[in-house]
Amino acid sequence: MADAVEKKGDGLLDEAKGRLKDAAGGLTGDAKLQAEGKIDQLSGMAQQEFADLYDDAETSLEKATAFVQDRPLISLGFAILVGTVLGAIFFGRSRKK
Repeated sequence: MADAVEKKGDGLLDEAKGRLKDAAGGLTGDAKLQAEGKIDQLSGMAQQEFADLYDDAETSLEKATAFVQDRPLISLGFAILVGTVLGAIFFGRSRKK
């Protein structure tokens, strides 16, 4: 979770830096600086989204781990069921030669 917070903070900084570059480029008429600013903004926004997704995935993994630890037999039964269904889907068809 600390990684996600750090990455989100990095994304916010990159986005802010991009906004400043974009504004400075607009004021001075420097198209290259303005384009760099827009790229930095997009990069920062992408970092923030990735951090949110990472945090959500980490939370889901923690919940799944807790469920398996609390209910090992139900988890084993579910794993067997999923394995059987996937086996039937991928290997259950008869192959004609």
